[in-house]
Amino acid sequence: MIMSRIEAPRSEDTAATGNLLDLLLGGLPAEAVLTDPDVTASYAHDMASFCPAGSPAVVVLPRTVEQVQHVMRTATALRVPVVPQGARTGLSGAANASDGCIVLSLTRMDRILEINPVDRIAVVEPGVVNAALSRAVGEHGLYYPPDPSSWEMCTIGGNIGTASGGLCCVKYGVTAEYVLGLDVVLADGRLMSTGRRTAKGVAGYDLTRLFVGSEGSLGIVVRAVLGLRPKPPEQLVLAAEFASAAAACDAVCRIMEGGHVPSLLELMDRTTVKAVNAMAQMGLPESTEALLLAAFDTTAPAADLAAVGALCEAAGATQVVPADDVAESELLLQARRLSLTALEAVKGVTMIDDVCVPRSRLAEMLEGVDRIAGKYRLTIGVVAHAGDGNTHPTVCFDPADPDESRRARESFDEIMALGLELGGTITGEHGVGVLKKEWLAREIGPVGMEMQRAVKQAFDPLNILNPGKLF
Repeated sequence: MIMSRIEAPRSEDTAATGNLLDLLLGGLPAEAVLTDPDVTASYAHDMASFCPAGSPAVVVLPRTVEQVQHVMRTATALRVPVVPQGARTGLSGAANASDGCIVLSLTRMDRILEINPVDRIAVVEPGVVNAALSRAVGEHGLYYPPDPSSWEMCTIGGNIGTASGGLCCVKYGVTAEYVLGLDVVLADGRLMSTGRRTAKGVAGYDLTRLFVGSEGSLGIVVRAVLGLRPKPPEQLVLAAEFASAAAACDAVCRIMEGGHVPSLLELMDRTTVKAVNAMAQMGLPESTEALLLAAFDTTAPAADLAAVGALCEAAGATQVVPADDVAESELLLQARRLSLTALEAVKGVTMIDDVCVPRSRLAEMLEGVDRIAGKYRLTIGVVAHAGDGNTHPTVCFDPADPDESRRARESFDEIMALGLELGGTITGEHGVGVLKKEWLAREIGPVGMEMQRAVKQAFDPLNILNPGKLF
């Protein structure tokens, strides 16, 4: 278990810390530099369990690109590590502070700089909240599809850093599909632009994609050009109950093999259904072993739901309930949105895994998680972006119980091992951070690790950008 603090090159004496503050204040307003230990401690970590965190020397909250450049020049001059942060809603420890670091919080860089309906792009700063952007472009008849569960809190910069996904990925794809260009402040303070504003562009290496998912380890994203789509019709939702997880996964395979393109295809196992009922009294059928939610935002969603409903029945669904209107659809989706909160209420703390497997092996993944839950005597609920094969096994445990905490961590690792055995990946959308460093090496192998480190060295030769993450 990785439980130690994140350590990095740090200033050992008060004079050095004072020098850091003096230099930072030379290019930042006083209100942008936080040093009160009680305040800086609140910036020490994101929402992941079992991830070490250090004590930052200072937290800075810049508002301009020039201020970010000043921070990075200062950090380079003094060899001080910098940990970039957004809203800290991440689930892998990627935003956790290291001892003596500068925490660079980008939440005050929150302007939507441009919305262009002709070019179908938005230009935004990294601190823009995902939901705020979605609502703003919606007023222009446009749509920004990536919608992480934390979309009311998480920022675009954080979404880019972790290459986040969401409920609609089965049709629209993940954040990487929508990042067309970036302005990035490099470790030494230089400003670099990547990518384009055009619909097409293949000039040189695709450095934009390289930064997406890099978890702040290669540079600081200070501006992003994002692709938009026309706003689709309101979606309608269908709920299907199954007597086994295998039958629900069979339905998923039939839907995808049949060429259907749902805007959402989500699965909740029996443990999750019971947890949601216990918290919200939603009246979901607790006799079900798996609940499948499918949605369409096409021009004729009722017809699409009827076709998918027939496939669910052919796969063994015990009941299929299509929504009649948007309001009823929202009620059905509410249960899915409450899933992680409800599972957290079971024991008070959860570890949320993020294993993605080929759709054809989704049933094996769910069956394996059920075996692991029994082996470790733990409650593990599974919610899944079933259309992507992206599962979120959620381990519920009592952190005050050392033995249960140990079993939780061991079960978490066994779930990741199972995902790799099934031809999957250790993370579909949450990132590596601190939590999955060992597993990244297992997945990509020694040659892959060598090349990843070479890329890191090229962009950050002093290793001051988010040290201790990824590898």
